[in-house]
Parts: sequence; structure tokens; C-alpha cells
Amino acid sequence: MFFRSFFDESLAQMSYMVGCERTGEAIVIDPARCIDPYLKIAKQKRFKIIASAETHIHADFLSGSREIAENYNATVYVSDEGDESWKYHQVEGVDYMLLKDTYTFEVGLVEFKVMHTPGHTPESISFILTDKGAGSAQPMGVFSGDFVFVGEIGRPDLLEKSAGIAGSSYSGASQMFQSLQIFKQLPDFMQVWPAHGAGSACGKTLGAVPMSTVGYEKLNNWALEEENKENFIKTLLAGQSNPPKYFAMMKKLNKMGPPLVNEGEIDKLETTDELVKYGGNTVLLDTRRVAEFAKAHFEGTINIPFNQSFANWAGELIGYDQDIVLIATEQKLKAIRKSLSSIGLDRVVASIEPSFVLANKDCLESYGEVNVQKVHDLLQNDQYHLIDVRNQSEWDEGRIEGANHKTLSLLEDSLDDLPQGKTYLVHCRSGARSAIGASLMQANGYKDVMNVKGGYLAWTKEKFPVTF
Repeated sequence: MFFRSFFDESLAQMSYMVGCERTGEAIVIDPARCIDPYLKIAKQKRFKIIASAETHIHADFLSGSREIAENYNATVYVSDEGDESWKYHQVEGVDYMLLKDTYTFEVGLVEFKVMHTPGHTPESISFILTDKGAGSAQPMGVFSGDFVFVGEIGRPDLLEKSAGIAGSSYSGASQMFQSLQIFKQLPDFMQVWPAHGAGSACGKTLGAVPMSTVGYEKLNNWALEEENKENFIKTLLAGQSNPPKYFAMMKKLNKMGPPLVNEGEIDKLETTDELVKYGGNTVLLDTRRVAEFAKAHFEGTINIPFNQSFANWAGELIGYDQDIVLIATEQKLKAIRKSLSSIGLDRVVASIEPSFVLANKDCLESYGEVNVQKVHDLLQNDQYHLIDVRNQSEWDEGRIEGANHKTLSLLEDSLDDLPQGKTYLVHCRSGARSAIGASLMQANGYKDVMNVKGGYLAWTKEKFPVTF
């Protein structure tokens, strides 16, 4: 048997390729939308990808199952469990195999047995792998999807918060408790291969270790130690943050069948004068580093630096009905488009080099940076207005007195609530999110804005007063 894992750092997403070396056949579990890494390995190892399988209808990335099926005539294995109102829609022309609890299927001499594990979602399934080619009747491991992570379990509230199915949080938590009782019956030696690692919004405190074992999770995962069902439900539902905005669209597209990737050519602009051809529903997205953007940028642009959190913030702040013009170097353009594509932001219509943008001196603006010592003094002056763009849980744990709480994902929609004619000081935990917030404010006409260097961490390090 051949086994290979793949990790997308920007989405903290794990996918896997399993192959039978005797037959030369392979399957991909929970594939990302960009299937190039799987094709590269398949070519190297001379495998033919004959199938893909999904543990559930994903909320945080677009599945690559349709890409694999359409391009390689592969079978797609998906769940047929759960609520009748929440099922995979079968795309015409794709060969689907609908799976129920205890069903088995094989890829060469590798067997996959379905275990229905509702909780994160009603249709959630796990795949128990047995390598029959090795002559063993014992299972090797389980692909747990968003059911069991390393040190944590999947959140049960996404269907309610992202897909609008009322009451599903509590019922999901109850189902999760029952599913874990089944999980506990698996042999301790079995490996656990989850669909996410640390940094994913699909659980509260996911571990950074990429895999685990059933026995280790029994000893160290709080959810498997809790024996009281009501205590379990209360703990699981407490403190779950609001999911990213784009999760709702991911649920919809993955349920109905994601569109195929379009890597067509886009307009390459050479002057900012050419921007007039794009309508008012177009986002000018500058992907440069914060310091470069703050120093000089084209008016009306927003700044989401191309780093590990790029896809997450793009999904939070850009609408799926908006066109996108990228301000990025040619060298980074392909990677940026791939990152946007991973969450279905496909409407990139043009790009322009930063140097071309900066050549138009008459249309440039900037914003300043201020340290917390200066902020402490400025807040004595009514001319300055402090905005905190951290999450609700961070706000609840402590805040600067007098700050106006505007979570970054909701900032643009609530700008009209701000007092007019002020100098706005924007802060977050460290200064990264607030820089994005400063760009949003300037793009929406709030020009007199400054980013707080070091954010709340720097404030508390100086032992300045906080309130609760």
C-alpha cells in the first residue's frame, strides 16, 4: 500500500492519497480543489487515480472531487447518510457511489469501510482502512474528516450558523456524543488521519500534530474523556466563534457540486487609467506586505497581504458576486489565484503590477502607524477614536477602555455607525488584522486612520489598564 498526506497551510486542510502498488490504482480522500499535487505524485509513482472520497460536505474549502472525476473519469464516493434535506446533489456526468454505514469498497487490495459519524454534520462519515495486500485482516487507521482531530473534535454548529438550519447545533452535539462512543470501540493501535490541523475554524483548539492514534485520543482528548452527555454538549457548544463568512458559500457549492476550475487568461493592465473599464462592484485587492501598502497605495484599494491567512481574509471580506483586480507581481500571480480558487473566489478579471500602480502619484495615499505609548496619550484627546477589530472572544477576555468594538469581518458593514470627523486608531491583537481594517476604512472614505503597532499584546505588555 502507498500512503501520502498533503497539507494546505493557508486552510490548515489535510488530504490523503492511498494507492495499491499491486494494481497501480489510487484514491484521494477529501481532495482540495487544486488537484495538481495529487497528479504529480500519481505520475511519479505510476498510479492511476480511479476515485476520490469525501468525509462530509465541507464548509471551509472547495472540494476537488469533481475536478478528479471530470478529468480522470474517476468515481466519487460520498455519504448517503443524514437528514434527507441535507444531501449531496449529484452532478450530471459524474459517477457517484452513495455510501451508508458499514458499506465497504476497495481500491486495488486496499479496503475502506464506512463508519457513519454524525455530529460535525449529519452526513459525516469516516473511512476505516485495511491493507489487505499486506495479508492483514486488522484495520490500520481511520480517516476521520472533521469528526475527531488531534486533541479536539469537530464543531457541531456550522450547519446552523453557515447553512441556516435552525436547532442543528444542539442535535449535532448530541449526535457527536453518540458517535464518540462508537469511536472508542476502535482498537487503540489504529491511526487517526483527520482533515484539519491547527489553524482551522472547524474546531476550537486543534493540535498541530498531523496525526494521532485512537488510544492516544482516548487518553488525551477531552471529548473522549467526558462521560456525562449534558456536560459534553454544554462544553462543546460553549465558546464556538462565529464561522468565517465564506463558509456558507462553501457549504452550498460543495453540496451542489463545485464549478470546474477556470484558469483562463485575465487582463494585464499597465496603467491605472485602465481601471475605469471595471464597474463599481469590483474590488481592487493589493496583496503586498503591510509596510509597503501603508507607505503608498492606490486610493480605493484594500490590502490583504499574500501570506498564510490570505485565503481566510479574502473569503471574509470579498463577496462572491464581486469582480477582483489584483495588485500583485507577475511572479506571485499564479499562486494568489490558486489561493483564491481554493475557496471559490474565481472572479479575478485583471491584474496590475505594483510598480505601475505606484507610478500614478496623484492617486496615491498612505496611513500611519502609532505605538501603544502614543495611543495611551492620544486617548485623552476626544479627537481620537479607538477601534478594536478583534473577535468577540478576544474582546470578552479584556479590552482597552473606550474602544469601539468592530470585528474585522463586520467592519465594512458598520462604518456608518462611527462618529464622523475623527482620527481613527485601529488595533487588533498584534497589528496584522488592524492593518487590513485600516485599508478597508480608507477604501471607504475614512482617510484619517492609523494602525496601532503591536496591538493589544503591546498594550498589555506595557501594563496599561484594561477593562472587562
